[in-house]
Amino acid sequence: QVQLVESGGGLVQAGGSLRLSCAASGRTFDNNAMGWFRQAPGNERQFVARITWTSGRTTYADSVKGRFTISRDNAKNTVYLQMNSLTPEDTAVYYCAVQASYSWRYSDMTEYDYWGQGVQVTVSS
Repeated sequence: QVQLVESGGGLVQAGGSLRLSCAASGRTFDNNAMGWFRQAPGNERQFVARITWTSGRTTYADSVKGRFTISRDNAKNTVYLQMNSLTPEDTAVYYCAVQASYSWRYSDMTEYDYWGQGVQVTVSS
């Protein structure tokens, strides 16, 4: 089992920035890649970004490219999501997740094995 704890959410004005963190514990050697998803009220959970643990290869949803940056600290078993130029459309609960085995289907939430509890991000206009 891998346990994930997100932090860093909150309320920010449009155009502002937030940095989310996700700390992993437990069977962290099961961690092949980590991703961020988000879910707004009434919407399905959507892929935001993913980073592979060994090579650090990153992938982003088109809606966040150029504004969000995913990174990791292997020594701390932590992944970060730096979010800049936030808009009200970014308001959602953000979840981090672990892929225990590599999958090219980076945006498919069924390919992720462990999930955090989520953290609220609210962007006011």
